[in-house]
Amino acid sequence: MSDHGFKRVALIGLGLIGGSIAWAARRHQDRPEFIGFARSEATRETTRKLGFCDEVADTAVDAVKDADLVILCVPVGAMAAVAAEIGPHLKQGCVVSDVGSVKGAVVEALSGLPDDVHVVPAHPMAGTEHSGPESGFAELYDNRYTLVTPIEGGDPEAVARLCAFWRSLGAIVEEMELVRHDLVCAVVSHAPHLIAYTMIGVADDLSRVTESEVIKYSAAGFRDFTRIAASDPTMWRDVFLSNKTATLEILGRFTEELFALQRAVRTGDGDYLFDYFTRTRAIRQGIIDAGQDTAAPNFGRDPAPKAED
Repeated sequence: MSDHGFKRVALIGLGLIGGSIAWAARRHQDRPEFIGFARSEATRETTRKLGFCDEVADTAVDAVKDADLVILCVPVGAMAAVAAEIGPHLKQGCVVSDVGSVKGAVVEALSGLPDDVHVVPAHPMAGTEHSGPESGFAELYDNRYTLVTPIEGGDPEAVARLCAFWRSLGAIVEEMELVRHDLVCAVVSHAPHLIAYTMIGVADDLSRVTESEVIKYSAAGFRDFTRIAASDPTMWRDVFLSNKTATLEILGRFTEELFALQRAVRTGDGDYLFDYFTRTRAIRQGIIDAGQDTAAPNFGRDPAPKAED
């Protein structure tokens, strides 16, 4: 095996994130065996046909049997129930991790696991608006950050092995303290999603244009809001309820900034607007310089196909 040493990995949840983990690992000859499980029989059958898992179990208990690493790829709100189900059947010394974008709630959900297993929370900062077993692909984690958030009193060797596992999938791995993780994610992920949902909701309220002009003439800004708003509703419901404190703090700051911009527009303060937009434009350049996006026009998307004459 690779330097992480995991020979058998159980994936509980077989959507975009779980599927992409298996696809990414399958690029290497020296890879673990993947055993998958999903609650939906249809998802399990689709996964068998797609073939990204070596075996698809019919129960979560069967999936985790003899696993060296168990990764919970389920909504945060479901983790406590899954942990209670699989806890008595985990192999001594195995590492249990997750992919949730909220870490404080995950640690609480997994607190009842046996003392002889190692809980190491993690969060791959990658994804798309798509879900389901067909949505996974091998390159999802390439050059994208995965944040590993060790718990107090956890085993350093287990942390190191999980970090090595994510690096083997192509990810850039960094360790981060739990509370800081949840605050950072509220800024870069959770609040932007809530704002996107709000913008789409505003457009929906204006039904006189939603059914025609907004849809027909949607430009890049609004279109990208709709992409974010197409994300899995169960997952994002659980995210906001589980990271309530940090999300509300960031939304409070956002509201203050929005009021300042409203005042500048109302009073015609062009200098304020220009300076503000100049600062925020630099943030975009920083993301490009960090290799987390492309400077190509239209975010590197292929142009829409031209209509045939």
